[in-house]
Amino acid sequence: MPLPSRETFPLITVGVPTYNRADVLRQMLECLVRQDYPPERLELLVIDNNSPDNTREIVAEFEKDAAEARPALGQFSHCVSYVHEPKQGLGHARNRAIAEARGDIIVLPDDDILAEPDWLRTLCAPLIAEWREGGHSIGCVAGEVLPIFPDGLPDWVRDWHGPQGFRSAEEGAGPLPKTAYPMGANFAFPRWAFERLGPFSTELDRKGASFFGGGDREMLRRIHEADYAVWFVPAARVLHQMPASRTTFRYAARHAFDSARSRVVERARLGRKSSYLVSRFFGNALKALGFAFVALGCALLFQRGAAKRALVRAWRCCGYLYQIARSLFGRV
Repeated sequence: MPLPSRETFPLITVGVPTYNRADVLRQMLECLVRQDYPPERLELLVIDNNSPDNTREIVAEFEKDAAEARPALGQFSHCVSYVHEPKQGLGHARNRAIAEARGDIIVLPDDDILAEPDWLRTLCAPLIAEWREGGHSIGCVAGEVLPIFPDGLPDWVRDWHGPQGFRSAEEGAGPLPKTAYPMGANFAFPRWAFERLGPFSTELDRKGASFFGGGDREMLRRIHEADYAVWFVPAARVLHQMPASRTTFRYAARHAFDSARSRVVERARLGRKSSYLVSRFFGNALKALGFAFVALGCALLFQRGAAKRALVRAWRCCGYLYQIARSLFGRV
């Protein structure tokens, strides 16, 4: 799809939820103020989700530096607004961004991505075209997310990190099947989608240091069920920074456990019967034992990387077991 001309542009709000990542937030803000989009039609919000670090100071310092540079860089006349959201959780932060946003299009990227100057226009091109035509068929647009590893990538986790690849560059932008769920690091929505379908669930996503997830999938499922399209734009790619702390066994195991729990909660909310949960319980119990034996065998053969991978998979099964038991007994 060709990029839109500069004749008419909708107001776009970029709302960045952030928690305790002041060290990378400034890089993200620098990418945002260099976007090739009319500054007067762009609103930038930072939603601080009760961060214990110096996030507020980083935003204030960035805006001060930007204000001093603005006379020389007239085209970069963006202002960044700081919003504090005390309710802990990604869902609460996203919903605060939606509530504060004035834009016709609302973009909710992660706070640790890096983007080229044409990212925003490329990502929002399908929504901009619909806005100009008065259409209401695209409920969400997602872009490619490429993980990068400034501190290196251990071989044992390499297979778990790669591009989403829902559509190739040759295919270009287009709708996804209802079985595809792109990750939420690089999302854009028309405002009307939230007005019609409601905000993000606050029960299914990260809260503080936990790795609970599922809010992205739940929102996309609502969009699909309402017969609106979810598009993927491979050219609207961002780089997702993955520090060394995210390539450790501790991180991988905890992420696997919490993500499994969130999938059970999500499915329980869809009204899954107890018989389904019981069958999943026994299935995951067998898989947990199997992966544990594989890990033991690999350890005895001094294949440490393979042992770690098997243990992470076993721990993911344990996440299913833990949450299924809680769901069966009426606990979240």
